[in-house]
Amino acid sequence: MDHETAAVEAPDVDIENWGHGEPGSIYDYIRVAAFSIGADGLISQWSDRAAEFFGIPAEEAVGHDPVTSFAPRELWRRGRERMAEILAGQEWVGTAPYRDSDGQESVAELYLMPARGEDGRNGVVCMAVDLRKLRRIETDLAASEAVFGQAPTGFVLFDQDFTVQRVNESFAEGLGMTPDTLQGVTVHDLLPRPEADRLHQALLSVMESGDPVVDLRFNGTVPTKPGRRRWSISLYRLLSASNRPMGVAGQVVDVTGRQRAEREAASARRSLALLNEAGAHIGSTLDLETTARELLDVTVPGFCDVASVDLYQGVLAADTDPGLGLQVGRADGAGELRRVASASTVSHTSVLNPGVGHQGPRAEIGGNFCYPPRSLYAKALRTGRSITLTSPGNPDPDPLIASTVIVPMVARDTVLGLVQLSRAKGSEPFDSRDVAIATELVARAAVCIDNARLYRREHERALILQRSLLPPGSPAASGLEIACRYRPGSSGTEVGGDWFDIIQLPGNRTALVIGDVMGRGLRAAVAMGQLRTAVRTLAMLDLDPAEVLTALDEIARGLGDGDDDPDDSDRVELYLATCVYAVYDAVTQRCTFANAGHLPPVLVIPGEEALMLDVPPGLPLGVGGEPFEEVTVDIPDGALLGLYTDGLVESRKHQLEEGLSALRETLSGPPRELEDLCDHLLTALDPHHGEDDIALLMARVHALPADAVGDWTLPSEPTSVARARELACGWLLARGLDDLIDTSELLVSELATNALRHGRGNIRLRLLRDTKLVCEVWDNGYAQPRQRRARDTDEGGRGLQLVSMLADRWGSRRTPSGKTVWFELSLPRT
Repeated sequence: MDHETAAVEAPDVDIENWGHGEPGSIYDYIRVAAFSIGADGLISQWSDRAAEFFGIPAEEAVGHDPVTSFAPRELWRRGRERMAEILAGQEWVGTAPYRDSDGQESVAELYLMPARGEDGRNGVVCMAVDLRKLRRIETDLAASEAVFGQAPTGFVLFDQDFTVQRVNESFAEGLGMTPDTLQGVTVHDLLPRPEADRLHQALLSVMESGDPVVDLRFNGTVPTKPGRRRWSISLYRLLSASNRPMGVAGQVVDVTGRQRAEREAASARRSLALLNEAGAHIGSTLDLETTARELLDVTVPGFCDVASVDLYQGVLAADTDPGLGLQVGRADGAGELRRVASASTVSHTSVLNPGVGHQGPRAEIGGNFCYPPRSLYAKALRTGRSITLTSPGNPDPDPLIASTVIVPMVARDTVLGLVQLSRAKGSEPFDSRDVAIATELVARAAVCIDNARLYRREHERALILQRSLLPPGSPAASGLEIACRYRPGSSGTEVGGDWFDIIQLPGNRTALVIGDVMGRGLRAAVAMGQLRTAVRTLAMLDLDPAEVLTALDEIARGLGDGDDDPDDSDRVELYLATCVYAVYDAVTQRCTFANAGHLPPVLVIPGEEALMLDVPPGLPLGVGGEPFEEVTVDIPDGALLGLYTDGLVESRKHQLEEGLSALRETLSGPPRELEDLCDHLLTALDPHHGEDDIALLMARVHALPADAVGDWTLPSEPTSVARARELACGWLLARGLDDLIDTSELLVSELATNALRHGRGNIRLRLLRDTKLVCEVWDNGYAQPRQRRARDTDEGGRGLQLVSMLADRWGSRRTPSGKTVWFELSLPRT
């Protein structure tokens, strides 16, 4: 009972503070060692810290005289006297040099305190402290106190529970309080709950991760100052010498007066960055719609929340007067426009598609509309000046829009369209600076759009000219199935000078031509038209391929003779061209090639890999000085011949050899219909997406039937004329061409008679049946027949007039050994 009563009456004890302690002590900052000396003056106990401090293990220290072990010989006598005094009960404090376990010399401060043991005899308890580290700590503390107390910025120290341990005067004055009243409070006692929670979370993050938080902004009120204040705090974790977290320190600055200036400076920087981005981003292409979208990419969401671009129809059509005569200050601003681009960060359909009561249009992208003549939009178009609509002054406010600025697009004193920029509710309305920036942005975009309009006009005109000069569809040719493609470059690139042609020649022969004028633009298209016309004219003279290119080279060099400007560097580029001219003979199935600096033709024989024909390239047209060579190739039935321009196989990102290899690989694939093959080539081999024009001409050989050709050689004697009539009539009769016998007999007789009378050597008669009936008479005379008008008194000279009247076409051509006179007749309809 007494024991229980005593326990009840015992005073309260703070049990929680017993037996618990976090690591870390004074030993983290200074070096301390302890040992003891017995009554006999020898070291009786030697701690592990003493061994580490002095660098002497316990077995070498215990039982030894401390005076002789640590003091120099000349101090032994005085040291023993001092030890006797200490054992007699006198304390002593002094310094002594020592060498630590690392061999470094230092100074220790010694505390020797008399002690009494269980046997009643006196001993000494000794403590040694590294004096230099102790002095350094004293210096650091003094410096910290000076900085903490005299700094103009606020300092605050939080413990591990995030309660305030200490603040300086500057921090307390900023809050209108004293340092004493702030000790022990938390952030929730000082700030509104949202701000306090945010700051508390930052303290927790710094404490756990060790990563500092710099320039954390928070708001609050101060009793001694009106209005809300704004502070910036930087937090970092406090560590002991052993890297043990002790708390969080914070440096606080009142930035209330700086906030407005920072907002203005940030707004100026954003404006400058916006203009720089606009200069780099807007106008990267010469495409109207792309330029409009680039303007919105710059402005939304960095400058506004909703934006749209409306252009006059005339701008999109590349008219000279895009606004239907709408110069600045003229008309009523109610012309037809098209919405070419829009962007919004507001998820509400009424923003981009306003209702009936709204003065703006209800238009989707690509939709056409007109602004009401008396609307503010029409006024902006009419005057060429920006208009700002800000609620409540906005006459037709959208429920989600707080402010709108209407900026007309004006370039070269011409209104091109309108840009509408809006900010949603919750954003700052447009001020005068914003309106000036919007005007500058739209002005830059307007110049780019006007440049794109002018380019589109020239591009479309050049494209129309170029297409008008190309053969329509897939022309027919004797013994050939032909498919051709022309793909112009994209609207962002100038039109080139690529062309191809298929020219029917006498004797079931076909000229295949492909070329590329170096240069771009309208002048390149015009030069291409001139060269193509020259090629057709030279082809009608029935010249050999090499002779055609030689004459064409002279023509190309003469195209620039009228240019009197010696500094015109474009002339050399414009009037240089590459060309391949090939003549295919459907009867012999042979093709003769001549090349003027163009890419080699490709031949695909059934069952074999595609190969590039070894045709000497020669120099481009317009260079001159070198003759052109010819190459004749036998082409079997079913073989495929391809001519192409460099746009198909070469670009800035793909080398020419890579493109040629890909062309051969594609053509070596499974057989396809010729039209499908052309489409497949354009899809598989166009690696640059409109970077250059592409011309492609594919021809598949179909051998003529064995009975489609009749060929005879007759001696140069009068009876050969009758024999020629007989052979021709029999050949026609055997093929069911009875309707052509009478006409053919008369014409064959006339040509054979002329060959006998005016020619030399044997007479050769050849009849060809394909899409038409062709009759050829060959002889060894070089004199070309010439049609003339016979007088009434002339006995002869009417034979060629008769041929011209009865035949669909007739003519003559040179051969290596003489000439050939021919005529054509249409086959009767079956």
